Amino acid sequence: MSRKPLRLAILEATSMLEAAGVPSPRVDAELLAAHLVGVERGRLGLVPLVEPELVEAYFRTVEQRAKRIPLQYITGTTSLGNIDVEVGPGVFVPRPETELLLAWALAFLENVDHHPPVILDLCTGSGALALAIANARPDAVVHAVELDPSALAWARRNADLRSGHGDTPITLHHGDVTARDLLTELDGAVDMIVANPPYIPEGAHLDPEVIDHDPHMALFGGADGLSVIEPMIGNIARWLRIGGGVAIEHDDSNGHEVAALLSRRRVFTEVTAHPDLAGRPRFVVAARAHPAQA
Repeated sequence: MSRKPLRLAILEATSMLEAAGVPSPRVDAELLAAHLVGVERGRLGLVPLVEPELVEAYFRTVEQRAKRIPLQYITGTTSLGNIDVEVGPGVFVPRPETELLLAWALAFLENVDHHPPVILDLCTGSGALALAIANARPDAVVHAVELDPSALAWARRNADLRSGHGDTPITLHHGDVTARDLLTELDGAVDMIVANPPYIPEGAHLDPEVIDHDPHMALFGGADGLSVIEPMIGNIARWLRIGGGVAIEHDDSNGHEVAALLSRRRVFTEVTAHPDLAGRPRFVVAARAHPAQA
């Protein structure tokens, strides 16, 4: 059988995904094609013709995506910063918006004069944020905490893969970020904390890719989305060293409340809200105040 034009297959796939209500049908059609062909999306034009067997395999993946299975579950990977991590059923898929939190974290670390800097990632999920920081800052000591055993297994898998690529290993902990006895050995020793906790209010309308596939433990934070964030703030206060910083990602409906929770604690100062690229509230940062300020 003769080879077939990949461009035509992508056009047909785009129509299929659009009919299924996929939010970005052309982008997803191209990403699936790039995944199967083994090239970057921007280089698909260099692959004009492909074998019929590949086209058949391609449409099988498109049919999966049309069922609103997350694109990252189909390809098996997602990226954050300069790294790729593996994801699949049982673990939360990192969102592109977390790139902004990562950028803040790396900028904050540039001004940390304590070496090696100690970093703590709360609700690490796949480990993507902790591992992206470790990749960018090989001098750092990175700890990451996850409660869900399934997600922790993905984090361990990704940690092993990244250390195999030469990145500085991170230390993973199985635990509840709201537990008062968690990681007491880090009290007053952490330079920076990042957190992407469950923060969606219960009952919120979510796309099928999220509600049907992301673990609910990683999504929902009680009626107001704060059932994990509020109790973990006390732990954040004891972990951070004086001058240390924290960034907490939150739902766009409760950013003001997260900022207020930090502001009410006298041990925090410089509480600042950060929007995402669409201007929606995305994460709040604060610094651990000097005792004279508290």
